Amino acid sequence: MDNLRTSLAAAQSNGTAIGHFNISDWVLLKAVFSAAQELKVPVVVGLSEGERAFVGVAQVAALVKSLREEQGAPIFLNADHTHSLDSAIAAAKAGFDSIVFDLSALPFEENIKQTKQAVEALKSINPMILIEGEIGNIGTGSEIHESMADLSSELTTPEEARQYVESTGVDILAPAVGNAHGMLQSMLKGDVKKHLDIPRIREIKRASGSFLTLHGGSGTEDRDLQEAIKAGINIIHINTELRVAWRHGLEDAFAKQPREVVPYKLLPVAEEAVKQVVLARLRLFNQVQ
Repeated sequence: MDNLRTSLAAAQSNGTAIGHFNISDWVLLKAVFSAAQELKVPVVVGLSEGERAFVGVAQVAALVKSLREEQGAPIFLNADHTHSLDSAIAAAKAGFDSIVFDLSALPFEENIKQTKQAVEALKSINPMILIEGEIGNIGTGSEIHESMADLSSELTTPEEARQYVESTGVDILAPAVGNAHGMLQSMLKGDVKKHLDIPRIREIKRASGSFLTLHGGSGTEDRDLQEAIKAGINIIHINTELRVAWRHGLEDAFAKQPREVVPYKLLPVAEEAVKQVVLARLRLFNQVQ
């Protein structure tokens, strides 16, 4: 079975992107895995530090490993937005396939210094693990925001991307290219969409020569995502859209079965709602019907 690096190389060669979906329980994991299996495409499931604290680092690693081995499916596990070396080491030792070591809030040179040290430490635990670094500002919080700050002055430049990748040795770069975490209320209705700086992505790809991740993909115009893949994006993160679908699915289940108390009779409705979002995104990223 391919590992994450070979899957990324194949996606890049094919002009597709691997979908990355955050999970925080078994329902979400089942939904993501089922969608990827149905379309026969690789997928990454990710957990932030908060999500890992809730689910358990070793526990989610065991679950994903069991799915991969029992089903022979290319499902990979990512430690999303990891802000400390101790947390990153715990994920590496548990068997995660990749780690987002996110020190983007630090000054650029300090980000480089600490990320380089982290890459060396984590590769000593598992030489095959992929380390992702982040530069620029894409905001915080995969939730529904009342407003979003103007981050246009904090986008990643091609020169920063080149210097960062060369100096740190990261395998994957997460740039700020007009993307942002979370969604606005107006995005839930489809009235407003996020838009990306496609020429900037193309220039960053050329300058860095690195695999690129687009964080904060929820609520982004489909056409922009397609053009971003053509410009060099290899992984696209979707989180808030899944959380919204999960919530709506539960609400539907409660409304249709107001007296039901059995979890396994209610939760499949939420699972199916999440699966439909994942299917739509994976079809878009992989150019399949």
